[in-house]
Amino acid sequence: QAQLVESGGGSVQPGGSLRLSCTVSGDIVDNYCMGWFRQAPGRGREGVALIHRRTEMPYYADSVKGRFTISHDNAKKTVYLQMNGLEPEDTAMYYCAAAQRLSCLGDRAYDYNYWGQGTQVTVSS
Repeated sequence: QAQLVESGGGSVQPGGSLRLSCTVSGDIVDNYCMGWFRQAPGRGREGVALIHRRTEMPYYADSVKGRFTISHDNAKKTVYLQMNGLEPEDTAMYYCAAAQRLSCLGDRAYDYNYWGQGTQVTVSS
């Protein structure tokens, strides 16, 4: 059974940067998608950025394109989310997720069965 361990997050001012990391421990199939969802108070869990382990194809929510970059270190089974140009609207709990998938395109939270504990990102002045 795979487990996801997250690190990073915190509080920054608008325009600042943060980097999130998520490492898979335990067994997980080779053909998987992994990435980040976020949930703000009173809102549903939305996909932010995902990447396929084999194809390395990244997918981004429109709201973060050009500001966030997802990358994956296969040897370390770790995914990174570099967040630049942070905005107050990015404030949320960020969750790492993984699932066996042929493609990450259009994925929703219910498509994922492995989840991290969540890390808070707060952007305010």
